[in-house]
Amino acid sequence: MVLENLGSGGGIEGVYDVQALELISGGPSQDREIMALLEASSLMAGSPEIRLTGAAGGLALQRMVRSGRCFWQSSDCPALQPGAPRPVQAHWEQNPDGAYTLAVRTDPPSDALLVLDPPAYVDGESGVCDTAEWSEGAASLAALLTAPPVPPESAAEVSMRLTAEVPQLALPTPTTVTTTDLTDTPPAPHLTLLGKVVGTGANQQRVHLARLDFGYASYGVPAIPREPVTARYEANEVVRIHRDEKREQEALDRLESVGFVQAPAHLQDDDHEGLLWMRPGNLARSARGWDQFLEETVPGLREEGWQVTVDPSFHLDFITPDRCQVEVEGTGEDWFQVGLGFQVAGEQFDLLPLLEPVIEQVDRPEDLLGQDRDLYLPVEGSQWLRLSGETIYPIVRTLLELFDRPRSESGHLALSRIEGLRLAGLGDSPAEVTWQEDAGLRALVDTLRREGGIPEVAPPAGLAAELRPYQQRGLDWLQFLGGAGLGGALADDMGLGKTIQTLAHLLVDKEQGRLERPALVVAPTSLLSNWRAEIRQFAPALSVLTLHGPKRSEWFDRIGDHDVVLTTYALLPRDAESLRGWSYHAVILDEAQTIKNPNTQSAVASRSLEARQRLALTGTPMENHLGELWSLFHFLLPGLLGDQQTFKRLFRTPIERGGDTERHVTLQQRLAPFLLRRTKHQVAKELPDKTEMVQTVALGSAQANFYETIRLAMEERVRQAVANKGLARSQITVLDALLKLRQACCDPRLVKLEGAKTVQESAKLEALMAMLPEMVGEGRRILVFSQFATMLGLIEKALKDARIAYSKLTGQTRKRDAAIERFRSGQAPVFLISLKAGGVGLNLTEADTVIHYDPWWNPAVEEQATDRAHRIGQDQGVFVYKLVTEGTVEERILGMQQRKAALADAVYRHKDRDEEVVPQFTEDDLNTLLSPLG
Repeated sequence: MVLENLGSGGGIEGVYDVQALELISGGPSQDREIMALLEASSLMAGSPEIRLTGAAGGLALQRMVRSGRCFWQSSDCPALQPGAPRPVQAHWEQNPDGAYTLAVRTDPPSDALLVLDPPAYVDGESGVCDTAEWSEGAASLAALLTAPPVPPESAAEVSMRLTAEVPQLALPTPTTVTTTDLTDTPPAPHLTLLGKVVGTGANQQRVHLARLDFGYASYGVPAIPREPVTARYEANEVVRIHRDEKREQEALDRLESVGFVQAPAHLQDDDHEGLLWMRPGNLARSARGWDQFLEETVPGLREEGWQVTVDPSFHLDFITPDRCQVEVEGTGEDWFQVGLGFQVAGEQFDLLPLLEPVIEQVDRPEDLLGQDRDLYLPVEGSQWLRLSGETIYPIVRTLLELFDRPRSESGHLALSRIEGLRLAGLGDSPAEVTWQEDAGLRALVDTLRREGGIPEVAPPAGLAAELRPYQQRGLDWLQFLGGAGLGGALADDMGLGKTIQTLAHLLVDKEQGRLERPALVVAPTSLLSNWRAEIRQFAPALSVLTLHGPKRSEWFDRIGDHDVVLTTYALLPRDAESLRGWSYHAVILDEAQTIKNPNTQSAVASRSLEARQRLALTGTPMENHLGELWSLFHFLLPGLLGDQQTFKRLFRTPIERGGDTERHVTLQQRLAPFLLRRTKHQVAKELPDKTEMVQTVALGSAQANFYETIRLAMEERVRQAVANKGLARSQITVLDALLKLRQACCDPRLVKLEGAKTVQESAKLEALMAMLPEMVGEGRRILVFSQFATMLGLIEKALKDARIAYSKLTGQTRKRDAAIERFRSGQAPVFLISLKAGGVGLNLTEADTVIHYDPWWNPAVEEQATDRAHRIGQDQGVFVYKLVTEGTVEERILGMQQRKAALADAVYRHKDRDEEVVPQFTEDDLNTLLSPLG
């Protein structure tokens, strides 16, 4: 094995002669290992020839030398043997032309220096090959061996850089260098504020930055990059600055605490990596940070010994206006325009264009500022307008909702009269804001907000009832809104008389000549008969048209001839085109929670009707979420709460998900003038001990047809019995007929006939299940009485489907005490009771509401059931509801109740009761009871 120095850049190549290679291929395992290492070394060198390189080459050389068959240059020389490691030394030699060349050799000198890993030397004369010691590794040694000559004019600079930048190499220098170490010198912070223009064309902008340096004696060093030692050069002297890293970090932490972070790479200088900028965010926050830093932090830094220099390129300027001015000007009927400006040094500027891009970035004013923080708006260039939070907060809070519209040609906001009411809070702005507005809008706002500002109205002469004090206040409120052309939601608890207050409102308008157009009432089908009954009873002067049934289209052209027109939510979308052909004095939605989904056909149709006033009657203006409230007021006063998305962003999401009390209060204040709600507890002192109400219910077409079928069959049967046996001996037949009619009124499923199975309607049950969720939501405790245990079972199933907790007491109840306690303890707000099991002997003063599903028309029996709640120990008013189907035997017997109590009692006794029933019917009574539906 022969090694030859082929002079390739100081590298070494090993070559075997052919005969030797042939011997190795079949030689011992040691030779095979050497061959494998040589192949790996050659592969790393990327050469087809055998070369020594890297770690594989270094290991192969050691194995070759130990084999005793490795020769230097020629096999005629003695075989190489391991020797002792020799250190590598370097020194500079000056050439005849004055240049300096770096000479690198072992000590003692050798014939060759092999740049392997580890480096090795070969001394052919002594026949020795071993390690060349160089602490910085093979790559560093190779660089030294190939270092070019240093021209004489560069010798001093190279000497200083070697000394300062690679002191660990411990190399000699071409010329003599003096080294000075600066230690234990405190750093003096020097902060420079500067600006840079970045981008091109329309995207060009100026960014503002800060650069931190530290002074060590007379030497300055940048804060970044952080180096333990920084060198500076002066003539033939190198000054090595040992930096105080702890104090430098404290200075950087100080800047970070006021918002500075390292600027991105594209803003850094080529020779400086330490530029800082105010913590990125929106521009307004960055401007606020700069302003606070300049005003509050910089003076403190200077007092602490910092040097702060403002470069001419730093152009930030902050101005504070002398005054802000809000102007609201009427531009036509029911329209206004809003302008917002400010003055600086007597010059007027428009504030709206500056506010718009900033407001569009946020959902809430709190995201921009708080009442104790300033708002910053870019004016031009690097100039910023500084507005105090106390001054601008109420303006931003209101205008935040109004920027979802284009500006007028003058740059002002155009608002409808309803939207103008949203500006009510701006009048409370501080003294720094000048408030100028349309006098009519201001007067309306003042009236809406002022306690006792609504004048009292005399009750109408034609009202056949005496209004309770709270009902009088409701009339005053409805009249005030009507006079102002505004709508509202009358949201009193169920049973407090929303209908009678509305009728009184319409009667006042009629008696004073304002009701020259019809008022359209939209109600659930089950309440149409109730409206007709209450108009007949309390406001007979109001003419009524009911648009219901298959022939209703025949009356469309007579709408204008009536004071009140009644229709249903189900029919409203079908008849919308015909109804839109009229202009109404008022459109009134009863049970207005029906339009809680704004996208339903009935909600869309109701909004399409033109009226002077829109009213909503509901005990539950919001059942599940605030979106339902928005839908209601989108009908009543479109624009008051903004569009649906704006309302969700500004109110619904912050309130429902974030519990934002300030947004909640703002919403309450905005709705307060247009939402009148009184609970029965609030007006308890104005109520009698017991309030009785008859709730009439209209049968649907299928149930009405079923009732008529039963009535015709029963009438024929009764007439035949009377003809054969006489009236006195036909009582059982008469009672059976009336019982079946009564069951058909309650629910067709109670009638034991095959045809009852096909009737899918139960108007009373639907009416009851419309009432109960609202009552339970109001916190009422309710007793529901029925004579029929089967009917209570049907109600029970409906309550389960509605997920309303209940208790039940019938003759089949085994754990009577447990059922009673479940209601008394509050576990169940509804108590279903059969008259037979609970009509007497119970004390349930926890209840405040009694519902007679199928009233026992004998007043004494009915009173006994009601007295389960209305008795000694009751400390709250009791509401009593009687559900009566319109135009049926129930309504007719109700009319006979006072004068024929005994007859009514007999009618509703079961034929299998123990005592003998001898009712005294007359022929007229029979004709009345069995007359057709209607």
